[in-house]
Amino acid sequence: MLTDPIADYLTRLRNAVHAGHRVVEIPGSNLKRDITRVLFEKGYILNYKFEEDNKQGIIKIALKYHPQTKECALRSLKRISKPGLRQYRGADELPRVLNGLGIAIISTSQGVMTDKEARVKGIGGEILCEIF
Repeated sequence: MLTDPIADYLTRLRNAVHAGHRVVEIPGSNLKRDITRVLFEKGYILNYKFEEDNKQGIIKIALKYHPQTKECALRSLKRISKPGLRQYRGADELPRVLNGLGIAIISTSQGVMTDKEARVKGIGGEILCEIF
């Protein structure tokens, strides 16, 4: 049993990027689906698909690579809030990742969104991870 499924999700993505895989399969959950949706909307992944099985389902993620340099769009995936130490911030205290070039994924009362969207809406929440 996993104690931190979000860290496992990020580690699977990180390992797939380092190995040069085009597609990675990750066990699904509602929070992982929301994080995947945010990554797709912000252009960090090429595409994704949810497949149902008899359990929680599987998320298939197609990673995005630059055509000439073969460099992945996901350069760094960092878990911020951990089960042993949750990181909650108000709207005015949300982090700026690489001075606005990266994103922080925030779990708020209105769903999972980026730090920029949460700042515009004026809501804070739990900082799940930083991506650039």
